[in-house]
Amino acid sequence: MRIARLRLADGSTRVGLSGPRDRYLRLGTTIGELLALTADEFRAALTSSAPRPGLARDAELVAHIDGRTEVWAAGVTYRRSRDERMAESDQSADVYDRVYDAERPEVFFKSVAWRVVGTGRPIAVRADSAVNVPEPELAVVVNRHAEVVGYTICNDVSSRSIEGENPLYLPQAKAYLGSCALGPSITPAWEVDDPYDLGMQLTIERDGDVAWQGEASTSDLHRRIDELVGYLFRADEFPNGVVLSTGTSLVPELPFTLQPGDVVRIALDGLGELSNPVVVGKEAMQWLL
Repeated sequence: MRIARLRLADGSTRVGLSGPRDRYLRLGTTIGELLALTADEFRAALTSSAPRPGLARDAELVAHIDGRTEVWAAGVTYRRSRDERMAESDQSADVYDRVYDAERPEVFFKSVAWRVVGTGRPIAVRADSAVNVPEPELAVVVNRHAEVVGYTICNDVSSRSIEGENPLYLPQAKAYLGSCALGPSITPAWEVDDPYDLGMQLTIERDGDVAWQGEASTSDLHRRIDELVGYLFRADEFPNGVVLSTGTSLVPELPFTLQPGDVVRIALDGLGELSNPVVVGKEAMQWLL
């Protein structure tokens, strides 16, 4: 079963389920409303035996996030991420080394719902940044009660040159128009046997060729998912749930940078593939407005 958000021919959006019994949920249902439910209520809403109309085959898949749901992210949760962020930061490399083993993880705000793009839609790199990379990550979908109810894929697009200049520039390197993609859908938590044993592949295509490719596994995740969720909810509330991206272990080596026209493909075992073309600057993302 996959939970998807679709745009119909008339411009309206519906939440649907794909799988053995393709169907829409009741009219008016949003992702945010589902994430306000408890885990038991969430599962019951998705597994209801009530008949539903089939999904429209001409519907467009859009980002599965809406309303007041936010995206947050964790950093330096894999050794590879620590090493690459130390390499890009000449004067502040030790902060990444310290946070890797610190009791408190790095957790930061990534995006509000309306800024998130789905599979097939463009992601952007900053026009004022020299080195920009995708960061493929397992993302957990968490309800308002701090319960993990699903999993998806996140591309935490980042400016390495801006963050490398000064760690205090992290918000500018991480949160801007076009910097966050989620997709292709949400896989319910009960259908993922072990989130710590998922293969991950990153492929960057350029002019029809593979410009960079790598593989990793969530088995190398240095933090526990419940630990990251716990810190996120320590002093905050999420009435319509939250998507928490858990960090990356696939980072192209310096000086690799994304270029306009590249296509970034991220695949996680059992979760599908998130694919996005690359554009430059906020002008190319005005369609989001």
